[in-house]
Amino acid sequence: MEYLRLAREKGWPRAVSIQNPYNLLNRSFEVGMAEIAHREQAGLLAYSPLAFGMLSGKYLGESWPEKGRLTLFERFKRYSNSRGMAATRAYVELAREHGLSPVELALAYVNSRSFVTSNIVGATTMAQLKENIGSAAITLDQDVLDAIEALHTEFTYPCP
Repeated sequence: MEYLRLAREKGWPRAVSIQNPYNLLNRSFEVGMAEIAHREQAGLLAYSPLAFGMLSGKYLGESWPEKGRLTLFERFKRYSNSRGMAATRAYVELAREHGLSPVELALAYVNSRSFVTSNIVGATTMAQLKENIGSAAITLDQDVLDAIEALHTEFTYPCP
C-alpha cells in the first residue's frame, strides 16, 4: 500500500500484481491482501497452488516419490505437518467424491478466486502439465465450493 501511495504521488509506475503463495492449505492471502488486490486492481500471481505437490495426494502414502520436491528438499516442511497432511487427505477425498482429481480440485479452486490473475503451476511431466492446463476449463459447482469452505473451517490455515 505504501508503494502504491508513493506511485500515485510521484507518478511512478504502479504495481499491478503481487506474487504470494496461495492454495487450499495456505489461504492466508485472503486475510487483508485479497481486499487490497481487489480494491487496487493488483491481482495475485498465485505460486505453489499445489503446495509443493502436496495437494496432488502423492505424499499421503508411506513412501514419497523419489524425485518429488518434498522428498528432495527436506527443508521445505510447511505443507507436511500433521494438520497439513490431514487437510490434504480431506481435500483429496473431496475431489474423488466429486469425480475430480486432487490436482483439478486444487487448481480449479485457485483459478476461481476473483483476485487471482495468474496461477503459477509447475510440472515435471507432460501429463502433469496437461492436467494443470486442463484445470483452467473446470468450474467448481456450489456443492464443491461449500465443501471446501467446510474443510477450511475445520482446517483453518494448517500451513501458513
